[in-house]
Amino acid sequence: MSPRRIILPLLGTAALAFSGLAAAAPAGAATTAAHGTASWVRSCAMVRTAGEMACNALRVTNTTEHVHAMGITPNATPSGYGPSSLLSAYNLPAGGGSGQTVAIVDAYNDPNAATDLATYRSQYGLPACTVASGCFKQVSQTGSTTSLPTANAGWAEEESLDIDMVSAIAPDAHIILVEAKSATTANLGTAVNEAVALGAKFVSNSYGGSESSSDPSYDTKYYNHPGVDITASSGDDGYGVEYPAASQYVTAVGGTSLSTASNARGWTESVWSTSSTEGAGSGCSAYDAKPSWQKDTGCSKRTVADVSAVADPATGVAVYDNYGGDPGWEVFGGTSVASPLIASVYADAGASSANYAAAGLYADPSGLWDVTTGSTASCSPAYLCTAEVGYDGPTGLGTPDGLGAFKG
Repeated sequence: MSPRRIILPLLGTAALAFSGLAAAAPAGAATTAAHGTASWVRSCAMVRTAGEMACNALRVTNTTEHVHAMGITPNATPSGYGPSSLLSAYNLPAGGGSGQTVAIVDAYNDPNAATDLATYRSQYGLPACTVASGCFKQVSQTGSTTSLPTANAGWAEEESLDIDMVSAIAPDAHIILVEAKSATTANLGTAVNEAVALGAKFVSNSYGGSESSSDPSYDTKYYNHPGVDITASSGDDGYGVEYPAASQYVTAVGGTSLSTASNARGWTESVWSTSSTEGAGSGCSAYDAKPSWQKDTGCSKRTVADVSAVADPATGVAVYDNYGGDPGWEVFGGTSVASPLIASVYADAGASSANYAAAGLYADPSGLWDVTTGSTASCSPAYLCTAEVGYDGPTGLGTPDGLGAFKG
């Protein structure tokens, strides 16, 4: 494996560059990937049982070391990309999401979600979004605001990541955090249904598990909500397909590495891949039917992904979480960053005119940055794991360049 450059953004604009060898992440509840002087861990245990889901969040573990080296107090000042950087990278308007409601679906409870959200928004000068004002709501999969699931530190990190990404991209939207009582397909799917019942027109799912022959029935029962823009992260294990990203009814969101550049855009992106077992998920579904709007010929069934956004932990985003494994300001990557980011871009654009939002992307992909470099593996046909001009598996049709492609 050849060395690759790693860029860890600091304070949203500056960057500390270093290089090293990428190492595969071993299995376990707190699996670690080491990348020269950068390292990160999975927030959620890897899935071992059919019908179980894992979140796709990767927490950088040595951010405070880099921050401390620059004379900044550890865990007190955010590193990683903040709202202004993300809006710049994707050509998005400030103050987006007005009049819209974005739902985040996760498992278990984050008891500090509301206070951590307040800290993130205050840090970046975003308008307050509180329970009292009606802007933020935290409910169980049955809609209860008082009988919430058992707390879980790993999933709490995921929840903080998700609501912070909504805040960054659609700060004027209302946010509903729907917490499933466990990480099963059935409970998370029930939480999706509850999010829609509560009025959310945009629903992000930053989790996934192995495909099964039951997926088409799960599609019908949980993810088929015409007129609601539902996103799902494509996974963090490189070439291969997860569910629910494989559902024909969702927008499957892949991942990129995002860095500043001296070009007209000011940014550059490539396929996120740190090893043969870590990177943006992609490929052919084994069970889900190919939607009519998807025209690639390498998969007879559903192809993942549709669109993408930043996911590389080495070019990760700032998150505030005071309940998970390293309380305070942290940096996260994984396709768990990309899914709520894209759901929030949909919210900025307003509800899609298509029954299924991904159809609008394929109808006119001109409003997307085409990612044409990088790969996660060697596969056939090559576009399923290697970036190409136009559509490819790891990055789909590309990343947001304004809102045009998302108005469908």
